[in-house]
Amino acid sequence: MHAEPGDCWVSYLGDVYDITKVLRDNDGALVQPMLRAAGKDISHWFDEKTGDVKKWRDPVTNLESYYCPMGNFLHINPVDPRSDFATDVAVPWWKDVGNRVGKLTAKIRRVRIKNVLTQQEHVLEVPQEETIKEIQERYMASNWHAASYTWKALVVVEKTGEKEFVTLDMDKNLEENGVPDETPEFFKLDLDEDYYIPVIHVYFNDDLTVA
Repeated sequence: MHAEPGDCWVSYLGDVYDITKVLRDNDGALVQPMLRAAGKDISHWFDEKTGDVKKWRDPVTNLESYYCPMGNFLHINPVDPRSDFATDVAVPWWKDVGNRVGKLTAKIRRVRIKNVLTQQEHVLEVPQEETIKEIQERYMASNWHAASYTWKALVVVEKTGEKEFVTLDMDKNLEENGVPDETPEFFKLDLDEDYYIPVIHVYFNDDLTVA
């Protein structure tokens, strides 16, 4: 997704960036490596400690230059003195936080939300780091009254070891609420990951709140 010149996102060092405008405002050979990386993670281009492009030293010339595995790209200064290259860029595109659109999730997981009142069900794909509150905000696209519901799930209660329906902590994610991601186990058993999708039951509070 987002892998076209007119809709180009990349991720690096844990964040996702929309560089569509950067590509639109520039053309030529220097944007080609960025276009080839569209829709992909390019963390290997950057130094985790500095957040800048990696550098290497040429063993022959002993000159330090930027590491560009897909070729020199926009805002990379040349090693040799040049009169035809602008070096006065205030903020290179990879440091421009204005291009940042969000964090990169470690994994996407699916959850089924069942409205106990209407019996309607919706399956959502959510980042595993998202809290129940953030999932609730996603669910609002399907139910504008989502904030008027109590969210519960059938989880193993630590004290008893038995499964019970408990009210979820809206400030914690699914895993922290005792709703584990079992897809790795399904993979080991050669089962389809859709074999079981965790269910959250939402109960209408009848307080007439409009979300």
